[in-house]
Amino acid sequence: MIRIFIADDHVLIRNGLRELLGTHADIEIVGEAADGIETLKKTRQLRPHVLILDVAMPGMNGLETAKLVHEIVPETRIVILSMFEKESFARQALQAGASGYVLKGASHSDIVAAIRAVHAGGYYFSARITTDLIRSYLDTTPPKQPSRGKYELLTDRERQVFGLLVEGHSTTAIAQILCVSYKTVEKHRGSISRKLDIANPIEMLKYAVRLGLVDPEFWES
Repeated sequence: MIRIFIADDHVLIRNGLRELLGTHADIEIVGEAADGIETLKKTRQLRPHVLILDVAMPGMNGLETAKLVHEIVPETRIVILSMFEKESFARQALQAGASGYVLKGASHSDIVAAIRAVHAGGYYFSARITTDLIRSYLDTTPPKQPSRGKYELLTDRERQVFGLLVEGHSTTAIAQILCVSYKTVEKHRGSISRKLDIANPIEMLKYAVRLGLVDPEFWES
């Protein structure tokens, strides 16, 4: 039995997925959530086999949620459900720890196939996402990525905090999301500001957009 968790802020989509997946004897819906923070909390508790995760989630976007789920509950496989057809989003999904990327509007069989593929340890991407993307990402000798300057000085945890800061989360909220103390987040914020020479959250967001860490179209959606 494949245990599934559904995360989408649209009730109609959650209901539709629940109805669709409920017709399959090998699939069980164990829970659902309407925002990123709730998704992280419930996924940590329920430990589903597969998380179906919308990209445009309130509270904490789907890609950042995927990163944290992948870190905290690594046994849970992630299928991103997205309206964004750009390869850049699919690449970000892979980098965040997702194993599948299915476009909204895909056939029911596409979604079920993605669930079964990632549960079996594989990858699954909608046909409109080119196979070249997957090959280039999975290649064991990928081309060297261009330098991102000061951003490369940040530790993995500082990059997580930076990502949450540019989403507009407060220090208290970030501490709750990452399960660390307020003082620890403040320490990371200070280190980020020193390394990047940026203290203003708005300037941090502009910096993230310039680096390609945030897609302007995504944040306008």
